[in-house]
Amino acid sequence: VQLQASGGGLVQPGGSLRLSCAASGFTLDYHAIGWFRQAPGKEREAVSCINRSDGTTYYTDSVKGRFAISRDNRKNTVYLQMNSLKPEDTAVYYCAGDPMLYWPADGPRPADFGSWGQGTLVTVSS
Repeated sequence: VQLQASGGGLVQPGGSLRLSCAASGFTLDYHAIGWFRQAPGKEREAVSCINRSDGTTYYTDSVKGRFAISRDNRKNTVYLQMNSLKPEDTAVYYCAGDPMLYWPADGPRPADFGSWGQGTLVTVSS
């Protein structure tokens, strides 16, 4: 089971990036997939997740209306479209997967996901 995150980079405030999470060794549509981020000196937090069954999504409050998660089962890839980026979005972004049906009612946590990819750095700066 491998997850490969890509698409990070340097972008100016207000710009956009699209992150990709490609899976190998398992089928993504049988897994919940989450995007998490960790900024220097801060804990890893859930940014956005999509579940395995009905496509239910989760967004942390700070990215609602700006980020969008989607999955392409034919390509076995999950995407995170990030628009209107802010300096506070700067972090290493990780994708993670787990065969769970639903995350906890109070929201997904890193400990809920069993498989992790390497991170991709997103820097929002002028």
